[in-house]
Amino acid sequence: MPVAVVLTGRLTRLEPLAPHHVEGLAQAAAEDRSSYAFTPVPHGLDAAAGYVDRALAEQAAGRALPFAVVRADDGRVVGSTRFLELDYWQGPVVWPAVPGRPYGDPVTAVPDAAEIGNTWLAAHAQGTGINTEAKLLMLRHAFETWRLRRVCLRADARNLRSRAAIERLGATSEGVRRAHSRGLDGVVRDTAFYSILDEEWPAVRAIIELRMTAARTRPALGHAQRDAGPQPGGYDERLVPA
Repeated sequence: MPVAVVLTGRLTRLEPLAPHHVEGLAQAAAEDRSSYAFTPVPHGLDAAAGYVDRALAEQAAGRALPFAVVRADDGRVVGSTRFLELDYWQGPVVWPAVPGRPYGDPVTAVPDAAEIGNTWLAAHAQGTGINTEAKLLMLRHAFETWRLRRVCLRADARNLRSRAAIERLGATSEGVRRAHSRGLDGVVRDTAFYSILDEEWPAVRAIIELRMTAARTRPALGHAQRDAGPQPGGYDERLVPA
């Protein structure tokens, strides 16, 4: 199974999720929660501890690789994200297919396809570029270290902001799966699916890096401006896949 790694950028550091992140996650999630309508985000210390326990159980089973999103300049935990739905295509062809099970040594195996999701950020970290850089770090690891063939992202079809954020990354829409699952509000939801293929990665990487460069050249927004939403002609990456 993929080994835990630390991914470091200019704004953020993605650390393997661990119990020592529980308090920081609880504090990050305790801010304005209005953007979490479609995203499972723990509320309170006990909920954060359960969140980490479940994520680590998924990791131990080889189904996910979760991270704590840490702000680089002060080491503050500001959210979480993960690789999930790891799929392996190596070895003999069997039918029916058995997804998520590597062929050969599971310790050294790396997936051929994966999803990026379960992403959320503290309110004060939204709109700061942290989410975009985190996606760049994860996609770079997926395509340039693991050599994945495909990365998937998804969102509740009602979450138009999240879908727009995925589309700004340069991901390709695969359509909407109707009545796909039950949402956090109990309503049976449609799910919008997106993907990036390995041959598309160079162009997608260029798009993301260009957006990050453009964001760095604009004057920094104050908290009041960021909370007010996207500025005219500006760039907003606050909402993330759910």
